Amino acid sequence: MNATLIGQLVLPSFAIVVAVVSFNLGKRKTTSPILVSILGFFLGLVPPLALIYLVVLVLKNDIVEPDNDHSRRNV
Repeated sequence: MNATLIGQLVLPSFAIVVAVVSFNLGKRKTTSPILVSILGFFLGLVPPLALIYLVVLVLKNDIVEPDNDHSRRNV
């Protein structure tokens, strides 16, 4: 296996995996998961930065969604 094969297959595959994981984390932890996913893809092209990015996302607190179901309100 030469370096060209690694550059053409492994690195883009890693970037796609980081983008998918970023999107799933972004749905829970941010209000803009698509932007988080795009940033994750580009950072996935530089694996050390991608790993740092994923650690930051994992450690970020989940967002709290307001309860919009007014029918369950105690009146």
